[in-house]
Amino acid sequence: MPNLDVVAVITAKSGSEATLEGALRELAGASKGDQGCLAYDLYVSESSPGTFITIEKWESQEDIDAHMAGPHIAKLITVAGDHFEGIPAIHNLRALES
Repeated sequence: MPNLDVVAVITAKSGSEATLEGALRELAGASKGDQGCLAYDLYVSESSPGTFITIEKWESQEDIDAHMAGPHIAKLITVAGDHFEGIPAIHNLRALES
């Protein structure tokens, strides 16, 4: 089974950029130790201030599901949930052959 790629786009409310960045940095660091996590990279958009992007690689859908239901995501929502501008957009990706 091929690895699964996920991209999440999370936008901070105006004035909440630093709070959300700190919480996302902690999430990214902790997630790298999750079962099945092959890569978990955090970026900030240069063209859209306050927009953070995670690019993730997982071994299985079960690993993604466990991550989403796990303590790191719960902590992010508790610490920074009020600082999100809307609901994060999470994209499970499927490669297109060229």
